[in-house]
Amino acid sequence: MITIISATNRPGSSTLKVARYYQKKLLEKGLESGILSMVQLPSNIIETDLFGKRSAEFQQIQDIVTATDKFIFIIPEYNGSFPGVLKVFIDACTFPDSFYEKKAALVGVSSGKYGNIRGIDHFTGVCHYIHLNVMSLKLHIANIKTEFNEYSDLFKEDTIKFTNEQIDKFIKF
Repeated sequence: MITIISATNRPGSSTLKVARYYQKKLLEKGLESGILSMVQLPSNIIETDLFGKRSAEFQQIQDIVTATDKFIFIIPEYNGSFPGVLKVFIDACTFPDSFYEKKAALVGVSSGKYGNIRGIDHFTGVCHYIHLNVMSLKLHIANIKTEFNEYSDLFKEDTIKFTNEQIDKFIKF
């Protein structure tokens, strides 16, 4: 099972658009995947799921994470790193069942010109700590607001080339 993580809880985010694009491209290659957006996290996660009081709402998310073999994380840049809500999500998940010895691809997005390079590096360290195997080809999509066409699809030739390459390698990973 493949799960694409839209790593922000910002409504209407470009991150979710990229997640949907990846889902569409995987489906074109014959692979179904689900999207898990940080918008879906329960609002009381800090008071419950971080301290051993598993909520019914998060249990549904935990079941998806546990059943997933491969993850694609679409991670926007927040203050030179990754969103805190992504770290809260990782911390709330059961260890080691959630991520241990599973596989992941990482995609950084930003409105600036670096595509969340630092945030992807920071998150790679978290992945290593929880024994989540990260594919070496990491993408960084800069100036994200200029990357979408009127159908919310990525359209720039080089971005399509690199996302296709990453998806093909991820399928074999």
